[in-house]
Amino acid sequence: MVTYRLAALLGSAALLAGCAANEGAPNALALVTDTATTAPAHVGNFMLVDQNLVAHELYRMGSGPAVVIVTQANGDSVIRASAAQVNRLAETYGPKGVEVVMLNPTAKDTLEGVQAEVQKAGFKVPVMMDNNQLIGESLGVTRSAEAVVINPRTWQVVYRGALGGAPDAIDALVAGRPVSVAGAASKGAPIAFAKRNSGKLTYVKDVAPILEARCVACHSPGGIGPFAMTSYDMVKGFAPMIREVIRTDRMPPYAADPRVGHFSDSKNLTPAEIKTLVHWVEAGAPRGEGSDPLAVKKIAAPEWPLGKPDLILKVPSYKVPASGTVDYQRPFTVNTETEGRWIRATAVKPGDRRAVHHLLSGWMKEAPKNGVSSEGNWRNSVGRYAVGSEADVYTGDVGTYLPPGGAVGFQMHYTPYGKEAVDASEVGIYFRKDPPKYIMRQVAISDPTITIPPNTAYHEEQAYLEFPKEALLYSAFVHAHYRATASDLWIQYADGKKKLLLSMPRYDFNWQRAYTFAEPVKVPAGARLIARYWYDNSKRNPANPDPKIQVTWGEQSHEEMLFTQIEFRWMDETAAQQIDSDARFQDTRLLGAMDDNLDGKVQKAELRGQFGKNLAPRFEMIDANKDGAIDKLEMNEAMKAMQSQRRRAEASPAAAAGR
Repeated sequence: MVTYRLAALLGSAALLAGCAANEGAPNALALVTDTATTAPAHVGNFMLVDQNLVAHELYRMGSGPAVVIVTQANGDSVIRASAAQVNRLAETYGPKGVEVVMLNPTAKDTLEGVQAEVQKAGFKVPVMMDNNQLIGESLGVTRSAEAVVINPRTWQVVYRGALGGAPDAIDALVAGRPVSVAGAASKGAPIAFAKRNSGKLTYVKDVAPILEARCVACHSPGGIGPFAMTSYDMVKGFAPMIREVIRTDRMPPYAADPRVGHFSDSKNLTPAEIKTLVHWVEAGAPRGEGSDPLAVKKIAAPEWPLGKPDLILKVPSYKVPASGTVDYQRPFTVNTETEGRWIRATAVKPGDRRAVHHLLSGWMKEAPKNGVSSEGNWRNSVGRYAVGSEADVYTGDVGTYLPPGGAVGFQMHYTPYGKEAVDASEVGIYFRKDPPKYIMRQVAISDPTITIPPNTAYHEEQAYLEFPKEALLYSAFVHAHYRATASDLWIQYADGKKKLLLSMPRYDFNWQRAYTFAEPVKVPAGARLIARYWYDNSKRNPANPDPKIQVTWGEQSHEEMLFTQIEFRWMDETAAQQIDSDARFQDTRLLGAMDDNLDGKVQKAELRGQFGKNLAPRFEMIDANKDGAIDKLEMNEAMKAMQSQRRRAEASPAAAAGR
């Protein structure tokens, strides 16, 4: 089972062998054999995104008897005319467990172009976009309308050729017979592949500079990477793994699809860098002449990536047991600052990366008398951490405020990993010299009513947050657990029009981070930010603890969350004139969590989770206008009544009970 603690120690690359849906899938360290010029002895794993920004990983498609890939190119009359034939393959063999997908291996066709072509031709199967041409190249395809049939028991290509011969090959695999079909050549349009320069690529000249710029910061002694890129010999030994994690888009660990939006903190490799690294590995990883660039520089991971902090907050140490489930720990530390300070950056140094699942923090006016920090008393964030996240840096005219005195509370989620450990994490704070002009605010789009059915491969949930005043959106931090498989973020304007801001076709539980927009996004008054999540609660998900159970919201990783934390600033707020930010969302936050169909109301069918169960008996009473739904005003009145009842119960249980 994939866990945060493993990823913290080893990184996603070390988990490759466990990520194959079929136990017979080749290991990441298997020899590289699927090169471009000949039919591959076996097909290496890959992940590509289709025209709907849905991710498809080859080895996760391997639970059935066959995988069929049909090539497609925009404008090709042959594949257009074959749309019904392709659709029929999926309709006929899908119920038998056969995966049928299409592959656009051209470098010229855009996302929008493929979307339009799918509509025009009437394709009913996903079209995976191979813009770097690495997958089409490695499969040895040459034309559009070419069928490639793969045996997932061995990951070998058993048929390649015209579509007409594919059914016989599939029938043989379904029946467990050897495939003896000779494939006729496809008559589709030729697909042009860029000329490879693999013979000229070397580690010294071409590869080491990319690794130093993109990879060594994590893959260095003391870094989070599973191995240190300290020399040619070390890199060459992991070359097959490097190729696989690039082809499956696990590395670099930045899940934002480059086709959507622009981000200032992007870790994505350029297409040229991707092809250089993969082609170098496939050419045998030649060293080249000259001194070893990585061995000469001897790069080591710094204790604090941003330099020594101005203030270090020490989280009280905690003994993590070797096994079992650990409830959230909520310690605190006294704030020793006697004057209010403006924060320009925060960084968290986990005491034990294997044990620390996440850390959240918040300033409180006073230290809790019972010794337990309560998130309800937090006012300002003072740093956050989840595996894969980096320091939070506020540039320009924005910052966050640490008031004087009081205390800083922490929410600590620990995950045992087989031996007893003691964690003593630290939060480093970096202050501004002068006050900023604006305040960076944080708020979460969340839905505690999510309900994920068992044995379901692609279950969607969504929630939104409505902005009553104009704001600027700076970043989004996406968080869920084992079963999450994808997420995105939309803005919906008051007139109903929507725009996609962030797309994560493959959510990676092991690498959770903020995605910072290159230019802040204007959020007009009345607009919504909509967070959508998809969950894979099936046996195909290698991280799934149990696909046979219904899953609901919960704090532990075997439960689930829908939680997108955004950072923004109000356009009408300055550091000198502050407002109550949380109060502005009170009227719509609960509605946005429960309103699954985004119509601005909550129908009885949308009452899910524990809160829905509590609200259901009161539904008719809350629905004052008797229109069969609870609107914003009715929800607010109900919340006021429930809060009043809770306060009376706390003051006098007997009085609240009517005695």
